[in-house]
Amino acid sequence: MSVVVATVCRVQIETSTAVAPSTAVVPEPTGPVARIAGVAVHLPAQTRDVAQAERDLHRRNPEVVPRVPMVARLTGARRVHVAAADEQASDLAVAAARQVVAGAGLTVSDVDLLIFASASQDMVEPATSHIVAAKLGASCPVMDVKNACNSVLNGIEVAEALIGTGRYGRVLIACGEVPSRAVRWDVPDRKTYALSAPGYTMSDAGAAVLVERCGDADTELAGLAGQAPSGILASAFTAASEHWDVGMLPGGGTVNPRDAERSYFEIDGSRLREAFGELGPEVVVEALAKAGVTWDDVGFVAVHQVAVASLDDVFESLGVARERTIVTVADHGNVASATLPLQLSLAQQAGRLRRGDVALLVGLAGGISMGAMVVRW
Repeated sequence: MSVVVATVCRVQIETSTAVAPSTAVVPEPTGPVARIAGVAVHLPAQTRDVAQAERDLHRRNPEVVPRVPMVARLTGARRVHVAAADEQASDLAVAAARQVVAGAGLTVSDVDLLIFASASQDMVEPATSHIVAAKLGASCPVMDVKNACNSVLNGIEVAEALIGTGRYGRVLIACGEVPSRAVRWDVPDRKTYALSAPGYTMSDAGAAVLVERCGDADTELAGLAGQAPSGILASAFTAASEHWDVGMLPGGGTVNPRDAERSYFEIDGSRLREAFGELGPEVVVEALAKAGVTWDDVGFVAVHQVAVASLDDVFESLGVARERTIVTVADHGNVASATLPLQLSLAQQAGRLRRGDVALLVGLAGGISMGAMVVRW
């Protein structure tokens, strides 16, 4: 039997090597290969007043925490959303995912791939995408994409790339952020307070983005309407990973597997701001150039927001007015990687983002990383 098997294998190898390689040339796409077909956001009903929370924190830690609500004053964040005690990151993601699928007139069975893209996760194992899929009743392949507050933007990048290969036609990106669980309320000293303070603006949210292959029908309809076809036009990403320690949630991994004291945010706000300042606007300039558009073409800018004041730094660096965006951090806090979908959703509701408009998505994340994506809606 082994002689027969060896003979068959040899014949198969010889036959395969005798076949001339294909000379067929795969044509380069003449336009975008994927488009954002829908965006949805789910915000928990329970909220927390940031200034009041700081006053309560002072009463709890009077020798450490300032009496004046400094975080609210410095960041401009007034309110954050807080998930219910029995709500997990997967639940927030599922709520948003159901909205975006229904809004597109689809069912979960129409999804070819589900990506859970979030800084938060239900647990270390399994991938939270499995839990989301189970709750949705989805049977498609799944994976997690995780890169702090750029998780959703990187999820869109992965979806576009996989759609471009022809592997999938429709990808659902679901995000569930519950950073409020990692905020410290018992503060032992001033140093710990300084590292914990940025966390008091962290907010919970669910978001979902539906990315699908651009079809000939879409292009034809856009042409009949005298518009350029919708789609993801270009993107660019960069990282300065030497600054990985300026913002951490260091517990639960191999470094601190069971240290409860390392299960809270540790963020050096001043170093983080300096690190992003070093990156500059080059990634945005690159994305715009690759897309073949200028600032005059961009109608809306969605940008990650950690403080109202820092937006001035971002837009000054970009050389455009802050009015190009919608300020979300004041009323919704820092919703981590759900920030960009939140701004896109609000822009649609306000009529600031319509079919044919060009939007720029700017992601900023701990690690640190930065990304820019140009999309024609």
